Amino acid sequence: MATSSFEGFSTNTISFLKQLKKNNNRDWFNENKDRYEEHVREPGLALIRDMEKPLQKVSPFFTAIAKKSGGSMMRIYRDIRFSKNKLPYKTNIGMHFRHESGKDAHAPGFYFHIDPDEVFLGAGIWRPENDRLNQIRALIDDDQNRWKRIVNKKTFRETYSRGGTSLKRHPRGYDPNHPLIEDLKRKDHMGLVHLTHSDLMDRKLITKLVAQMKTAMPFVRFLCDSLHLPS
Repeated sequence: MATSSFEGFSTNTISFLKQLKKNNNRDWFNENKDRYEEHVREPGLALIRDMEKPLQKVSPFFTAIAKKSGGSMMRIYRDIRFSKNKLPYKTNIGMHFRHESGKDAHAPGFYFHIDPDEVFLGAGIWRPENDRLNQIRALIDDDQNRWKRIVNKKTFRETYSRGGTSLKRHPRGYDPNHPLIEDLKRKDHMGLVHLTHSDLMDRKLITKLVAQMKTAMPFVRFLCDSLHLPS
């Protein structure tokens, strides 16, 4: 594994992802695997490696693991076993800086996404299991003032948009006229901040990501508290 520091991605990174989107098959990928290693995986691992220490200053409980398999960088191979979509490769780069207690994407953390059309950082929790989601709802209900301070704080509100899906009706056990009913209906609790492809070419990308993570930490910490996780 290369041990170079992060120097930025390149235009070749986006070019590779665009071409993979048009040629999503094993023959093309195998012919271009060296390009994948050079322009996608190696700079991605360098970013993760250089995120380790700065991320500790955001919170010591979130991980940046620079491994080709089983670390913070998500596999490019799609799991097609139970999917109607049989295309073998993801056409994006995904990095998940998850809580140390989480073994999958359904735990609090930060997710960095790169594809030919958009770049974004996500903060929060995606598709938590029902018991976890109920714990989050319970704390929102029990500590409404803290929740409102967090999501309405100017720096958070101006940096992040709220993403994810919601129930069409109010969740069982809650008044449909609850003052925070829209948040209680959420099935995901994600904040999203969009970046540009030019940001990827900047050596200061890590500094920017860390600053945005710090802005989201009160939001992420609330989610951790609801699940009785240290943050």
